[in-house]
Amino acid sequence: MPTTLLAADTIGKLHEPWSGHDTRALVVAVLGIAVVVLLIVRMKMHGFLALTIGSLVVGIGTGIGLGEVAQSFEKGVGDVLGSVGVLIALGAMLGKLLADSGGADEIVDRILIGGRRGLPWRVALIAFIIGIPMFFEIGLVLLIPVIMLTIRRSGRPAMYLAIPALAGLSVLHGFIPPHPGPLVAIANLHANVGITLALGLVIAVPTVIVAGPLFAGVAARWVPIGALGAGGNLVASGGDSPGTTAPEGATAAPGERVRRPSFTWTLVTILAPVVLMLVRAAADVWMSKSAWIYPFLQFIGEPMVALLIAVLLAMATFGTRVGFTPITLATKLGESLTPIVSATMIVGAGGGFKQVLVDGGVGTAIGKAAVAVSLSALLLGWFVAVLVRLATGSATVATVTASGIVAPYAADLPPAQLALVVLAIGAGSLFFSHVNDAGFWLVKEYFGMTIGQTVKSWSVMETIISVLGLALTLLLSAFL
Repeated sequence: MPTTLLAADTIGKLHEPWSGHDTRALVVAVLGIAVVVLLIVRMKMHGFLALTIGSLVVGIGTGIGLGEVAQSFEKGVGDVLGSVGVLIALGAMLGKLLADSGGADEIVDRILIGGRRGLPWRVALIAFIIGIPMFFEIGLVLLIPVIMLTIRRSGRPAMYLAIPALAGLSVLHGFIPPHPGPLVAIANLHANVGITLALGLVIAVPTVIVAGPLFAGVAARWVPIGALGAGGNLVASGGDSPGTTAPEGATAAPGERVRRPSFTWTLVTILAPVVLMLVRAAADVWMSKSAWIYPFLQFIGEPMVALLIAVLLAMATFGTRVGFTPITLATKLGESLTPIVSATMIVGAGGGFKQVLVDGGVGTAIGKAAVAVSLSALLLGWFVAVLVRLATGSATVATVTASGIVAPYAADLPPAQLALVVLAIGAGSLFFSHVNDAGFWLVKEYFGMTIGQTVKSWSVMETIISVLGLALTLLLSAFL
């Protein structure tokens, strides 16, 4: 995790009188965010460049020395990429092997066995499981052919099955490490990964149920499109998908897959990092730190180590055991990194933006304001994330910005409460996806919807996730 962002005296500053610099810091922060929004939304500039320029504007405007602004930004980038960047890369490798080995298809085939009545629940479960190691976009692309075929075979409305899948993927993306947003918030707030993961799962399950299968019936009535109107041309027909095997009697190309991994080994592999991180959290809570096994459990439960173990296991279960040669495996692992380069650099630039906000005193100013109005760190984090999400359309930028701003005010919270602040920020970062969000257009195009239909289905679903996530974090906060 990054080095400590806040000195002890920074916390004390939250109770000092309001100053002219505090006003200046807030005005400049709004200006900096506006610059980022303008560059991304109006000028269509890449998020990395927009965040970099916005960081320089904030740094200079808040009074950071000209010779120190770049150093502040670079420190924030390095802190985030030094921890989160490694996890993003390992998660991409695991997701690539899961898809190309046919492991994801194995899960889908097993869970879809049964009658039509429980299809939305099973689709939500598939998305929930697949969404653990995968980015939202990757999981969506993987599930699209399955969703389309299920719609056609069952005769159900498209949104009746699409919404549960989208809810499962979106909730995991916003709440559960090792996804980038939660990891960045955990790093910025110095929260415990295991505790955040455990509480995140507690919140994620009911949120997926309400925003997925339960809302799906409503969405299907609001947007009554079927398989033919739901991007039917995207349903795979003819060529093999990554999860298909060669036809009966055909010979696979040298080094390519000849079989699928078993259902059991697929589950073991993709759930391995989650289990290891939960074991570490349990050791923190219930085990004496002097126990001989405690350091070992801490080591294997470290997110980087847990994901590395899962990738190494996947190289066997999703690799050599299904027919991939070492050369093929190396190629696939290399290919997995190409799609995440842009997202990783945006995450890094978001970390730099956050660091400049902290060094410029913006976090302290907002903390003072929050203290003055008795606004909790949890509510503040959600509200700031909502504002940035609505402005920029990026859940990751919203998470990075909100967690950086809230950090001074949340630094003295106990671990469980700190984890809930992380989850509240994650909930806020998903609020009402609209036309400035790439995910909005991805969903719209895949399912062949109009903008209005996408708002009534996808955007409303995202808002349900955000509001319900906040409500559940507040509920847990009252008991922890």
